[in-house]
Amino acid sequence: MTVTTAPVTTAPATPASAPTGAPTGARAAELAAAHGLTLSGARPSLPRYVAQLWSRRHFVTAYATARMHATYSTARLGQVWHLVTPLLNAAVYYFVFGIVMHASHGVPDYLPFLITGVFVWDFIGSSVNAGTRAVHGNLGLVRALHFPRASLPLSSVVQLFQQLLVTMGALVLLLLAFGQRPSWSWLLAVPSLLLMAVFCAGCAMVMARIGSKSPDVSQLMPFVLRTWMYSSGVMWSIDSMLATDHLPHWVLLLLETNPAAVYIDLMRFALIDGFQAHSLPHHVWPIAIGWALLAGVGGFVYFWKAEEEYGRG
Repeated sequence: MTVTTAPVTTAPATPASAPTGAPTGARAAELAAAHGLTLSGARPSLPRYVAQLWSRRHFVTAYATARMHATYSTARLGQVWHLVTPLLNAAVYYFVFGIVMHASHGVPDYLPFLITGVFVWDFIGSSVNAGTRAVHGNLGLVRALHFPRASLPLSSVVQLFQQLLVTMGALVLLLLAFGQRPSWSWLLAVPSLLLMAVFCAGCAMVMARIGSKSPDVSQLMPFVLRTWMYSSGVMWSIDSMLATDHLPHWVLLLLETNPAAVYIDLMRFALIDGFQAHSLPHHVWPIAIGWALLAGVGGFVYFWKAEEEYGRG
């Protein structure tokens, strides 16, 4: 008995990635446009990005406040460390530079001079350092939620600015204890702080983009910041250094226009009686405004241009 079988014909397999009837190419783009769909994770326009960030301003503030309270939550002194840390740094610098290295010679009101410089530098250096970890240190949040990534470095700066306001209150009390008298010039501390905050926010966003791609930069930053601090006149007077002739002109110019030194000197001029206008660089306010605009606007645009790349790879 012979059994015959009919030949079996098979239809060509349809790729799983392209099911029958699925729109492709131009048709998919037309459907997306018709229904208001956009590419997930795409970078919005700059005005729209600013609007999105502004709509989340309450999140930025709340996130910064929560992080500030959590910073020393396990320490017995808690938030007191926000004040104790810069004071301990000032004590160490006073011993090393003021007593051992005689940096206090020729500087009137050296202790207020030093404490003001340490408090202001602590905000600048911490803002830049925190920016390097702002995105890379929050990858879980970045990959889980869709929000303007600039919220992360900005919240770090807001957190540090809140801490600075606490330490500034203590600084005023210390200045009064050291014999400084309140005057109208103290009001200049307000625009100085605001310009410095804008500058630090821009620097934090620049470092956040760099740190998101090269996490190892956070290991290098302590050395960079230490060099920057020593060249910013935190512990010594740049004005007395400018009076000497043994440094090249370009070095003196860099010292004089160093943004950290500019903001520190503006705060000293506002709060310290013995710090006179001749100790400030020429055109100091245009320089301070220029640094704030350059870092603030430039840093924001630089960060925004890589918006769709954060959290990938």
